[in-house]
Amino acid sequence: FASYGSALRIALPEPLRGGQSVDIEIDYEAGDGPGVCWLTPEQTAGKQKPFLYTQGQAVLNRSFFPGFDTPAVKCTYSATVKVPEGFTAVMSATSWEKQKDNTFVFKMSQPIPSYLIALAVGDIVSAEVGPRSRVWAEPCLIEAAKKEYDGVIEEFLTVGEKLFGPYVWGRYDVLFMPPSFPFGGMENPCITFVTPCLLAGDRSLVDVIIHEISHSWFGNLVTNATWGEFWLNEGFTMYAQRRISTEVYGSAYTCLEAATGRALLRQHMDNTGEDHPLNKLRVVIEPGLWSVNPDDTYNETPYEKGYCFVSYLAHLVGDQSKFDAFLQAYVNQFKFQSITADDALNFFLEYFPELKKKGVESLPGFEFDRWLNTPGWPPFLPDLSPGEQLMKPAEELAELWAADNLNIEAIEAVDISVWKTYQLVYFLDQILQKSPLPEGNVERLSKMYPKISKAQNAELRVRWCQIVLKNNHEAEYSKVKDFLHSQGKQKYTLHVYRAMWSGSETARALAMETFSATAPQLHVNVQNYVKKILGLEVAE
Repeated sequence: FASYGSALRIALPEPLRGGQSVDIEIDYEAGDGPGVCWLTPEQTAGKQKPFLYTQGQAVLNRSFFPGFDTPAVKCTYSATVKVPEGFTAVMSATSWEKQKDNTFVFKMSQPIPSYLIALAVGDIVSAEVGPRSRVWAEPCLIEAAKKEYDGVIEEFLTVGEKLFGPYVWGRYDVLFMPPSFPFGGMENPCITFVTPCLLAGDRSLVDVIIHEISHSWFGNLVTNATWGEFWLNEGFTMYAQRRISTEVYGSAYTCLEAATGRALLRQHMDNTGEDHPLNKLRVVIEPGLWSVNPDDTYNETPYEKGYCFVSYLAHLVGDQSKFDAFLQAYVNQFKFQSITADDALNFFLEYFPELKKKGVESLPGFEFDRWLNTPGWPPFLPDLSPGEQLMKPAEELAELWAADNLNIEAIEAVDISVWKTYQLVYFLDQILQKSPLPEGNVERLSKMYPKISKAQNAELRVRWCQIVLKNNHEAEYSKVKDFLHSQGKQKYTLHVYRAMWSGSETARALAMETFSATAPQLHVNVQNYVKKILGLEVAE
């Protein structure tokens, strides 16, 4: 299985007329391939039984089944899955039933692109958490999953429907995956697959589900026709996520969360260089062209730069209720379709003729063409000042910790025990930007804030690991190792390996040792990205 697979050519016995339909039966077998992940019992949370899951995005489902593996094509599907006793199968389907002999029958009645066809098989059980939602997990995780998500999913769905129109997929279930799952979440319709890292124990990361719920309208219902315009899925979804978050949690909290997203975009562009071709919203993907794999578009640019572009469109409108109405009209216009950026932007200009008349698509410095085709930092940044009441204390505390002579009295006067998770995340982002800190400061910070240095929350852990590495704080390198052994999420894993590889010889040695031990539990794509960071050979 190469990056793009190979075409299956079918010779028809006789020519077909236009409009004529034909049934084709293909007998095939799916073995090893990046789209179908076979986990050993050791790679699961329970450590007792194996687990299988598929991951179609971006172009991996061609190793699962033959089909038109492009987001430009949508289809319905049905499947019959027979599994051994003691296992349960779930799929991204609008209906399913269990029959005799442990056989499960699934049907997706709405057209979806191939990358959203998903299957998982394992020792999994479910618990109801709302009128149209249940959580699925291994038995050892189900109580934690129910406790964390009981009641909250329905609240998010209800707000989403108010903002963007009807939820068309029936159920919204959540499957907590084994720790090696490479993504925070995968928005498979009817059943979102998520990392167990979201089980923080205090509901501090439940809002990550808002992002996946938002895909129910942006991505799953209205889909980018090519992976080169992935921002149509992710930029609109980030905007939708933050609209729901504003309604549920208020603008101060949402702006704080958006500030952490902006910091991730800054970090990404610093790592790659602003002028890297992947830092455009429209990426040219052609076989052989500087070998862009559609998976490479999975980075911060389509998410956060895409969010900035959608925010700029809202800024041009200047009225939140009018832009909300536009988003509903946009979803209604293009539902169950795959579209290009030109389709979306032309609809925007037709919907707001007064803006089209003003020529907003070609305002100097903010041209739509520049947004799409020029790499680099967004020309427009949305106003995050409502979050300053939460950001300012974090910024001031980070300044205190960056000083050569610590003002312990001023530091102790700040009570971070009352801070929300994203306030702590923002504080750590500031510390990371100021690192390396003066000698000894990280050690003292660690001792003063066990809430941070001993956190189980993955968003705090990934940042603390990077701070430890950037400051060569070898006393806590074991926490870096433990974190990489505990999960395989791509964004977390790559950030930490980059920090190790740009660190000391000791940090580099730790990187090689840790990767050698954990590689088998990582998704093949994540393995390959880590190999590139470490300068190891990547198998084609």
